[in-house]
Amino acid sequence: MHPDIHLRLTEIRGAELREHADRWRATRDRRTTVSWRVGWTLVELGLRLVHRTPPHIQQI
Repeated sequence: MHPDIHLRLTEIRGAELREHADRWRATRDRRTTVSWRVGWTLVELGLRLVHRTPPHIQQI
């Protein structure tokens, strides 16, 4: 194969890989943000449930 052709094919493949990596990072960042929000919401809900006194244990 001619060196110029090989170089051009390598450049094209590199561009494709960079584009794929950028799309993957954008998707991962969005998922991370959503999972982070859901996780902290569950933690907050759990803390509220733990600090709430059940009705059958209330002091008389």
